[in-house]
Amino acid sequence: MLPPARPIGELWRCDRDLIKSRLQTRRFATILPARFLAVVSGEHPEGIEMAAAHKAQSAAKPGGVAELDASPPELLGFFRDMLLIRRFEERAGQMYGMGLIGGFCHLYIGQEAVVVGMQAALKEGDTIITSYRDHGHMLACGMDPKGVMAELTGRRTGYSHGKGGSMHMFSREKNFFGGHGIVGAQVPIGTGLGFAHRYRDNGLISVTYLGDGAINQGQVYESFNMAALWKLPVVYVIENNRYGMGTSIDRASARTDLFHRGMAHGIPGEQVDGMNVLAVHEAGLAAAEHARSGQGPLILEMMTYRYRGHSMSDPAKYRTRDEVDRMRTEHDPIDHARRLLSEGGTGEASLKAIDAEVRARVAEAAQFAQDSPEPDPAELWTDVLVDA
Repeated sequence: MLPPARPIGELWRCDRDLIKSRLQTRRFATILPARFLAVVSGEHPEGIEMAAAHKAQSAAKPGGVAELDASPPELLGFFRDMLLIRRFEERAGQMYGMGLIGGFCHLYIGQEAVVVGMQAALKEGDTIITSYRDHGHMLACGMDPKGVMAELTGRRTGYSHGKGGSMHMFSREKNFFGGHGIVGAQVPIGTGLGFAHRYRDNGLISVTYLGDGAINQGQVYESFNMAALWKLPVVYVIENNRYGMGTSIDRASARTDLFHRGMAHGIPGEQVDGMNVLAVHEAGLAAAEHARSGQGPLILEMMTYRYRGHSMSDPAKYRTRDEVDRMRTEHDPIDHARRLLSEGGTGEASLKAIDAEVRARVAEAAQFAQDSPEPDPAELWTDVLVDA
């Protein structure tokens, strides 16, 4: 029986024992809804048989499984990376308002833990592809903020030489394949990257990000079928921010628990707290191991939330200000990491120094972009056709 869909008020409870035992049985790190936790634990009648099997499997496995935890340097790195994305996106929003960025601009504010936690779980050479809400993914991959901001402002020094803008940036050096402006179009390409890894037998995986708004696209399920059929090393990461392009998932999808969408193809899925970078990292490690070991694809549904509208032109009138404020106050991923660091002994002065360092780096990127030249008009004719 499928777990019931979660209302937004029940988001993101973490059960460490469940995560530990599922890792012991070589399943995937997971954070599940409170009602489903009751089923798994046997506190609900439907969960008795499941709980008995779960305990038997756990008892047969050795201990020593890692907690949902991180070393202070590792957590500090997560904090710095998330803060870089947040401050970069805040500055991008300001520059858009000043008319320095044109076209569409989709900010990642609120969702930083997803890509930072996942990227930390990968190894060099793994490929990344995502949709048009992509600035955070570029920065998490190690792309230079100067080049990203220059591209946002349409300058020659940008990653696509000023011709791609916000939605179309790539870096072969960092194995980042975009940035795609068509809803769901990156999923077949990400599946193809997985095929390339399997064909070359190079031990690498493809991490393919998509949003809840893309999950009902037909090409997504064609990709799922091919990935399952050929056991491709692909981790599909659904960033479920609950509103797609402006329609609540409750009004757009018959089932709102999206990690089950691969069931018809035999693809396992797990639901993860996308506002907790440690939970994402644990899930990412287990998912990457699964895909890398030849077991085929799987789905991670990251329960997350965007604070801004779908794009800079979206007033987001489909939700209340109280809802957004509540999410910021109770579930902000950066504040959560800051609290953990403080509890672990990191002083407030050190955290402020990191913030100041990040702000300076973003300011430098913004100035670099504004000082860079625009593309030469002759560039209109380049990168269109490949010379045979």
